[in-house]
Amino acid sequence: MSNRSGATSDPVVDPITLAVVRGALETTQREMTMTLEKTGRSSVFNLAHDYSNALFDHLPEMVLQGQDIPIHLGSLIPAMKAIVEYFGDDIHEGDVIYHNDPAYKGSHILDCCMYKPVFYQGELVFWTVCKGHLTDIGGPVPAGYNPDATEIYAEGLRISPVKLWDKGERREDVINLLLTNMRARRDQEGDLNAQFGTCSVGERNLMALLDKYGVKTVRDCIAELKNMADRHMRALISSIPDGVYSGEAHLEDAGHGFGILTIKTEIEVVGDSVHIAVQSPPQVPYFINSYEGNTMSGIYLGLMMFAEVPPPYNEGLYRCVTVDLGPKGTLCNAQEPAPHVNCTTTPMETLTDAVRVALEQAAPDRVAASWGHASGINITGKDNRSGEEYVTMVLASVISGAGATKNMDGWHSCGPLSCFGALSSGDVELLEYSYPIIIHRYGLIQDSGGAGYYRGGSGTVWEVEPIDHEMTVIGFGEGRQLATMGAVGAVNGLLEPKLGRLEVTRADGKKDHRENVITTIKPGERAANYNPGGGGFGNPFERPEKAVLLDIKNGLVTIMGAAEDYGLVVDPVSLVVDKAATIKLGKRA
Repeated sequence: MSNRSGATSDPVVDPITLAVVRGALETTQREMTMTLEKTGRSSVFNLAHDYSNALFDHLPEMVLQGQDIPIHLGSLIPAMKAIVEYFGDDIHEGDVIYHNDPAYKGSHILDCCMYKPVFYQGELVFWTVCKGHLTDIGGPVPAGYNPDATEIYAEGLRISPVKLWDKGERREDVINLLLTNMRARRDQEGDLNAQFGTCSVGERNLMALLDKYGVKTVRDCIAELKNMADRHMRALISSIPDGVYSGEAHLEDAGHGFGILTIKTEIEVVGDSVHIAVQSPPQVPYFINSYEGNTMSGIYLGLMMFAEVPPPYNEGLYRCVTVDLGPKGTLCNAQEPAPHVNCTTTPMETLTDAVRVALEQAAPDRVAASWGHASGINITGKDNRSGEEYVTMVLASVISGAGATKNMDGWHSCGPLSCFGALSSGDVELLEYSYPIIIHRYGLIQDSGGAGYYRGGSGTVWEVEPIDHEMTVIGFGEGRQLATMGAVGAVNGLLEPKLGRLEVTRADGKKDHRENVITTIKPGERAANYNPGGGGFGNPFERPEKAVLLDIKNGLVTIMGAAEDYGLVVDPVSLVVDKAATIKLGKRA
């Protein structure tokens, strides 16, 4: 009788062989990640690392996910199954499949995914999978984020599952069709080739593993690794009292008049299994709708933030999890023609919060504050050095702060929540070398970390000026009206520094944008993007005085912030707490 892992029976695996095979799989995934970083052409790949790599078996089930972008990884599971279902028996050695379409369980159309089947002695054994955020996907707005789109057809190129290599033959006609529809073609072609190299490196390593141990032993080891992950998750769920737990989080109005939208979750724990039901409002004619594949990522991210289970990380983790996304045509279960490009951050970070809040009611000892939500910019223009158009998502501009926990302050410049620390901002000098820009500021924002007994991590500001050309700036995201969620009594007194905004400086003054916007700046003008910090944990008026004073000395908290957020009056010269004035202020017990 077959079990869920695809082996003929529960395998008995030698622990040393299991450790070696596991190590080989993990090394393969890491080498894939390194290959993409070193060969990717765009700054989104080679500097920011906005990509994810995974290994699947023949079933297809995820064998190993990298410690990459969380909002990518959950969607790979339904997407891989959609690819196999679409092609059926028409999968052959030497094929390479590409796709980005949310109708086929993709996340959003900028995240283009490559799938390479790995055959061994004529038998399909593995898939190597590489998903990466392309800097452009065609459409009316460079970099793909179109806040004015009212349907998916106005956002960019949808790639339904298609073969780029067919039985080893490169399909130049199909590849040319895709690249012809994208700006900054050299970057897109370079990144596509990097994805192919990444999948091929994975294939090479897996073939060597199969040469050494054979298909049966490797499959038995994989079955045990899935079972191991299953046991870890079930043990965690079993420790939670049976019951139904609810959570909700709010999505701000980004300027299109839909008001604040609320996403709710209801989580039922029975024994060692958990059922997660999502309630979200009807989809809207605005780019914050999420299709099924992407929504699964948000749910899994909320679960994994709570779970903190040890590795291995594979599809076995989710055997005990069932999900109800709610009816089709809703914000978190969108259907065509809903626009969606902003969905990997908005509303997914809100859904993640709603899942996390419900689970934390079930197990209060695991409470943690939220990380900052993404509030970033894309830039595009003509590079007069080459005469070519450039376009890039400035992932340095979305780096926010991590949430505080019951044990420590949140990390600075580590978010946003959807990426959970996997993004890298890259060197300022390399960005200035790659594009005709000057970066005037990149640093932490004072008072941006959520107030609490433990303080949230600080958000960042990234300020840019174009050189010798007119530059288009596209703002997207949220966290500009609602501060990051804290936990266990955390409350903010000084709100403004904890919110994101796009600040445009022109000759006639400065203007702040709290909405998603497309604007243009010239040489001598600047655009500064401010990101929210992470949420705080616990009562801020109980934060130790020495911790607040250290934050002031380190430039993380201002004198005003100490008073408003923490109830401490501090002398600005001596940096000593004024006891009498603090008592008069009356915020501390």
